[in-house]
Amino acid sequence: MDKQNPIPPFIHDDFLLESTSAKALYHDYVKDLPIIDYHCHLSPKDIAENTIFDSITALWIDGDHYKWRAMRTLGIEEKYLTGTASPKEKFVQFASALPLMMRNPLYHWTQLELKRYFSISELLSKDTADAIFQQTNARATSTEFSTQKLLQKMQVEYIGTTDDPIDSLEYHSIHSASGHPIHMAPSFRPDRCLLIQSDGFNDYLDDLERVCGTEIQSFEQLCIALEQRMDFFHQKGCRISDHGLEYLPYTILSPKEIEFIFTKRRRKNEEISKTDSEGFQTALLLFLSKKYHKLGWVQQFHFGAMRNNNSRMFKNLGADTGWDSIGQYPTARSLSKFLDALDTTDQLTKTVLYNLNPADNEIMATMIGNFNDGSIKGKVQWGSGWWFSDQLEGMTKQINTLSNMGILSCFIGMLTDSRSFLSFPRHEYFRRLLCNLFGNDIEKGLLPKDLPWIGKIISDISYGNAKNYFELPK
Repeated sequence: MDKQNPIPPFIHDDFLLESTSAKALYHDYVKDLPIIDYHCHLSPKDIAENTIFDSITALWIDGDHYKWRAMRTLGIEEKYLTGTASPKEKFVQFASALPLMMRNPLYHWTQLELKRYFSISELLSKDTADAIFQQTNARATSTEFSTQKLLQKMQVEYIGTTDDPIDSLEYHSIHSASGHPIHMAPSFRPDRCLLIQSDGFNDYLDDLERVCGTEIQSFEQLCIALEQRMDFFHQKGCRISDHGLEYLPYTILSPKEIEFIFTKRRRKNEEISKTDSEGFQTALLLFLSKKYHKLGWVQQFHFGAMRNNNSRMFKNLGADTGWDSIGQYPTARSLSKFLDALDTTDQLTKTVLYNLNPADNEIMATMIGNFNDGSIKGKVQWGSGWWFSDQLEGMTKQINTLSNMGILSCFIGMLTDSRSFLSFPRHEYFRRLLCNLFGNDIEKGLLPKDLPWIGKIISDISYGNAKNYFELPK
């Protein structure tokens, strides 16, 4: 290395920022903004108990199906992913594989996380694995790296967890009573109530009965039970719901038909046809959405995941272990009819739509405009690039499409959707690429060089819009 002209570290102050205007927008307007992470899968228990993990591997690699998929593709044995290998062995295997992941978002995320949490600029590889393991493991297992300290380090202001209706929310209560400055609130995710064709449907309703202390032997009783749980969640600070669906169904059946379908499955445990399943789901989703509107909640719909494709590995390892992919499902017509059914009776609450298949980008960008009626700024939102689209090109496409077919300045920005306490630099990654897009347009003469005005738009997308949309305390 030339000592007079040293090679800058890979993750440097102007990472992803290609122009003078982009650099000014990032450093002057968004770099130091707090984070509102309104949808994630972090453990409320870990947050409330201020957990300290027992290794860097437990904190950073375990449970990360993004890393597992990449490592399997590179021929790394399962024992180094979900198996019996030691934490150090798993770390070294990941470190050795990382240089072969260039142009996969994992490469950027990993180096950014090492820089932000550990101040490590050195590239992770087989050669550096041992030293970086020793350094990161020592810090990851210290009080400095407790869950609450990690959130504070990244200036996380709000955490929206994802919670099942049967959850007691005891850890939300503990955290709230502690007076900790980070606002953690539950989000209501009743997907298991909708899966009437699944083998576990009746077992789940048995659990819901026990939690509610009421019988659920009819569709009407199911709605009563869920309404009870929504009221309970609301008392615990919940203001957001979430659904993960292949697609949003819209099949209208009569109340008598819905009760017959429910009874057939609940009392007789008989198989349900696809049409009957869609009719049941439509009726239940409409009921839930009307209740969300009554409570003043924001509803979120995630569409397009084809889950658990590898039946052999799903049987061995279970869900969320890396066997999901993008699906191809009908979207536009049923989504339009569903939203219209709620809008017709003025019961459409604030809504965020996420698509996994980028082929549906233009559908989402134009669909939201059909139901933005002027009553609320950005009432119906197209959410940020999700899952397989949560990367540089995917987020850029989402932003560009929303810019061309909607109003980008209303956008509520980024979220982690993550189970990892080290994932928050993804907000920085999003903010950098957003500043780069605006900055490059300024340099090309496509936007005026009014940095204060454009800086305000970018800071709103990065923070302010979400704070206002979810009505968080000022």
